[in-house]
Amino acid sequence: MTEIKKEATPEQLLYANILEKGMLVGLGLMFLTFALYVFGIMKPVVPTNEIANYWNMPVHDYLVAINTNFLHGDSLPTGWTWLKLISRGDFLNFIPIVILSGVTILCYIVIIPGLFARKDTAMGVIASITALILILAASGILATGGH
Repeated sequence: MTEIKKEATPEQLLYANILEKGMLVGLGLMFLTFALYVFGIMKPVVPTNEIANYWNMPVHDYLVAINTNFLHGDSLPTGWTWLKLISRGDFLNFIPIVILSGVTILCYIVIIPGLFARKDTAMGVIASITALILILAASGILATGGH
């Protein structure tokens, strides 16, 4: 029977350190961007006094309504098209969400070389495939469901 290690590997420590720093950056930016939005420092697409009117809508209906009432675009703001609206307070709030979501991808990418260097090929392959799947999913290339 093999003995269970009680110490964290260098890759686990690196992953945890990056995850902690990314979480702190994302959380700090979340407070900052929300303050810019809620105090009206940056003008939102949907005025804050009207946002409650849209809370009960399904996502598609909400997108149609804000496109019709405020954006007047040729298509709905889906996927990464929110980047075009980054100068608006309500869409600026997406930046910390992207950071909090993407920090895991960064963690995997950073530990991959160490896993292969210490000949942990199975975990290196798993981490590589996981990072690739997360990148493809975030890019919109891997799309599932009706969205």
